[in-house]
Amino acid sequence: MTITLRRFTGLLTLALLACSSAAIAQDKPAGYPVRPIRLIVAVAPGAGADAIARAVAQMLSDRLGQNVIVDNRSGGGGVIATELVAKSPPDGYTILSQGDTLMLQGAMKRVPFDVLKAFEPIVSTSAQPYILLVAPNFPPKTMKEMVAYSATQTVTYSGSSGVGATVHLGMEWFAQLSGAKLLFVPYKGSAPAILGVMGGEIHMAAGSAIAASGAIRSGKLRALATMGLTRIPVLPDLPTVAEQGYPGFKITNRYNLSAPAGTPRPIIAAINRIVSDGMHTPQMAQRLAADGSQPAERMTPDELKAALAREYAEIEQQVKRLNIKIQ
Repeated sequence: MTITLRRFTGLLTLALLACSSAAIAQDKPAGYPVRPIRLIVAVAPGAGADAIARAVAQMLSDRLGQNVIVDNRSGGGGVIATELVAKSPPDGYTILSQGDTLMLQGAMKRVPFDVLKAFEPIVSTSAQPYILLVAPNFPPKTMKEMVAYSATQTVTYSGSSGVGATVHLGMEWFAQLSGAKLLFVPYKGSAPAILGVMGGEIHMAAGSAIAASGAIRSGKLRALATMGLTRIPVLPDLPTVAEQGYPGFKITNRYNLSAPAGTPRPIIAAINRIVSDGMHTPQMAQRLAADGSQPAERMTPDELKAALAREYAEIEQQVKRLNIKIQ
């Protein structure tokens, strides 16, 4: 290498470092962060939401120049994580990663505060359908066969993060649509529930595409249906529940980041920008698509707040219609 080329290479490296530093400086609000950030995840390790949260933590760490620690606080249908973050100082150092369960907790009065007022929505990360999983030796091969089977033996199921969470509410809806005799068995999340099916403890588990795909590929579990309104590219031959005779039925989940109400707006805006950009890179979109997921629609914090308020009203109506009670 000539001296000129060495100098050029050195200058290029310095320029790249300067650009990287400039990008970090642009992303970071003044005086933030000066210590590690804690990302509270409302599910157990290994669940789809956990995988997304860890990718998000890396994005934030890279761009903010500070460690972002993933702290899994599963259980209680997500209430444990929700209450922890709601009670945390609104300083940008404690962030909640949770799906639609947060809205369900409010609609079902599982927390002693208004979730729409207690949190400041930051950004949506990804959206994905659930997949209904059974053991390879489970007799029914279709949803209608499962409904018929439940007439002779109550079918047990789990998934999501406990009583009153997304899967529980969705499957109760399916029971009303189909007449199936189903019994919900609480687990701390979809990953433990999937292990419960493998171990013969329950008949079915509804897991995110990310959490379920490995077990399906290995042959340890069989997919009975995808629970979104459309088939997913990673499992193109797997029909939806709606296709199997139950039009309109779906269970999907969108993962969001939220902060305690009162968190400074510059911090909210910076995290929104970093995560939105990171989730919509070609590499991340490809990674999500491989597991049947996709980046969530880009929204500003205010747009997300308005969307969640609309969804909250819809969930309240559904809870009343299904008459689900927390004992």
